[in-house]
Amino acid sequence: MGRDTVNLEKMFDVVGQASVVTGAASGIGLAYAEIMAECQARVTLMDKDLPLLTQEVERLRNMGNDVRSEHVDVTDRVRLDQAFECTAMEYGRLDVVFVNAGIDAGPGFMTPEGSRNELGALENVSPDQWDKVIAVNLTAAFHTLQAASLWMKRFGRGGCIIVTTSNAAGINESIVGTPYMPAKAGLAHLVRHAALELAEYGIRVNAIAPGAFQTNIAGGRLKIPADRKAFEQRSLQRRVPTTEEIKGLALFLASPAAAYMTGSTVLIDGGATLGRIA
Repeated sequence: MGRDTVNLEKMFDVVGQASVVTGAASGIGLAYAEIMAECQARVTLMDKDLPLLTQEVERLRNMGNDVRSEHVDVTDRVRLDQAFECTAMEYGRLDVVFVNAGIDAGPGFMTPEGSRNELGALENVSPDQWDKVIAVNLTAAFHTLQAASLWMKRFGRGGCIIVTTSNAAGINESIVGTPYMPAKAGLAHLVRHAALELAEYGIRVNAIAPGAFQTNIAGGRLKIPADRKAFEQRSLQRRVPTTEEIKGLALFLASPAAAYMTGSTVLIDGGATLGRIA
């Protein structure tokens, strides 16, 4: 029993790992930061919401965790690069980066009740809406991958990059704004391409593809009964999980347990991509 316990501890050991999480002040990003900190990694939380970021970093510190913050909007490439440089210099290494920051795309062309929603119709997607979703969910994620890989290469220790995509990268979602799916699909392909390129440097790149989780995205949309019901019906488990349920997967991909995984996307959506059942 003792030997098994020791082996398990080594398998999931992230103690002292210099880690970064973008979009870390709430939701799935905060769950990533929490599990890494709880397992004694050193974690930098990056987010543009300064009051919430300050609050969560203080909370985690008060629990005895080794955490710090960088106030950054991921679409500001100069500031993003500065934040990574400050983090790399603080730690003297960079081991794990969660590329997580993202936004919703507004309503889709159908309502949760099953009727047409003209506000979300293709011709009514504004250029600003399209540009903003692509800028945050795809372009900024690309820039984050660039910054992460740059410092991992410089330190020469390899590393692990975990990207939050979505099950929407591979399915059609009529109640989700149109720009969201192509942004996440592009990001999913970027994960595979980056894994191919960075393998030579010992850098693993994988993706977590969540379905609907209880977060504040879309202004807390899942607090609206009709919206919540629609997403519950898409899950084979008929429920929307809390972010606590993504922590185990995040730790697995960041740990030695996933040492032979790269270029992979792991779905965590309660079976939603399998299709509906009666």
